Amino acid sequence: MSKAVRRAAGFVVYRKNHDEIIEYLLMQASYANHHWTPPKGHLEENESNMDAAIRETDEEAGIKVKDLSVDHNFKKVLKYDPKDKPFSKQVTYWLARLINPDTPVVLSNEHQDYKWLPLTEAKNLAVYPEMQELLDDCENYLVKTNVK
Repeated sequence: MSKAVRRAAGFVVYRKNHDEIIEYLLMQASYANHHWTPPKGHLEENESNMDAAIRETDEEAGIKVKDLSVDHNFKKVLKYDPKDKPFSKQVTYWLARLINPDTPVVLSNEHQDYKWLPLTEAKNLAVYPEMQELLDDCENYLVKTNVK
């Protein structure tokens, strides 16, 4: 019998800092193993992946969709089995540039810290292999498309 699937969605939010370095937003969970991920969350009933990504980024990081430039050409779906859970997880991510790099991040109580980090440092904090691969894919895409 296959496991039930819990769907979630979010944005890999990045910015170019004042030195033109690409930095990714990672937030540290205030529960479980205090893992670091981009903003994301479970879909509510009858909610689309995109609507959930917009809502969760606002709720968890205080970043409104008007402050983002969402790249609809970059979409990745991570599938994995959380430890000690009776379900599988499927998380859809889009890449989203923070338009103003000085836009403040306002954390919800679901997170205890956040950092803007270049790729190598972000991968060091994002210990799950699927997340490290996602960050690599984002960086490769941004380099390939010569992001401004």
